[in-house]
Amino acid sequence: MKLPIFIADAFTATAFRGNPAAVCLLESALEEDAHQQIAREMNLSETAFIRKLQPTDSFTQSSRFGLRWFTPVSEVPLCGHATLASAAVLFHKIKNRNSILTFVTMSGELKARRAEDGIVLDFPVYPTFPQDFHEVEDLIKAAIGDTLVQDIRYSPDTRKLLVRLSDSYDRSFLESLKVNTEPLPAIEKTGKVRGLILTVKGEPGGQTAPYDFYSRYFAPWVGIAEDPVTGSAHTVLSSYWSQQLRKKEMRAFQCSRRGGELDISLRPDGRIDIKGGAVIVLEGTLTA
Repeated sequence: MKLPIFIADAFTATAFRGNPAAVCLLESALEEDAHQQIAREMNLSETAFIRKLQPTDSFTQSSRFGLRWFTPVSEVPLCGHATLASAAVLFHKIKNRNSILTFVTMSGELKARRAEDGIVLDFPVYPTFPQDFHEVEDLIKAAIGDTLVQDIRYSPDTRKLLVRLSDSYDRSFLESLKVNTEPLPAIEKTGKVRGLILTVKGEPGGQTAPYDFYSRYFAPWVGIAEDPVTGSAHTVLSSYWSQQLRKKEMRAFQCSRRGGELDISLRPDGRIDIKGGAVIVLEGTLTA
């Protein structure tokens, strides 16, 4: 088996920042177990597998492909940064001629289109609903202790819990906050929660670029203690902050150690455009 493989840093214009994803190009069907084995070997938050939908398809000419995403421990239904990385590989390394690519995925058809300063992902938007604090109190206390919480929402579509910290906290507080993810899967084992989003409101622009909101994302349930930059979390965050701020166009920053930025636009058709950059940092051949 010889597979072309790439690693791209997504949601950044700078190498070694953003969120790295491995991208495999499949000329033919791969044994089912091999997807997970390769993802475990890559040991990144996600490994993406792009496959041809028809034997006559071409990675340079075709505009529709199948796409799956795997963490080191499981397949996931939606991954933004690995979709961005996949589009970057096809556009910039394989020299795909199309301006828009369509990926057929577990979350339906997702589109990626070229932009002057990045790639725009066409993703679903997932609504959030008020969540009773007492139901998730043990989970939140274990993760962030006595940190003040302003709002708690739940996204049933994505099984993500959104915790908005007090507006008295700023970006630097969120960046330095020590979050204890290790006990979370044992505390929440019903399957209701598969990801924890912490978020704070942005500040008006000063000397630094203004962002409408900041976030961090944790998914120990799928083997990811903290994800550097998470497109799928922003399908939930965008829904929430658009309502809170009464804005359709927003800039977001995910303040993990690597950091990454996303330009967000809520569309009239109820979907979302997420724009980000990507830098390809490795290309090679997987042999096994």
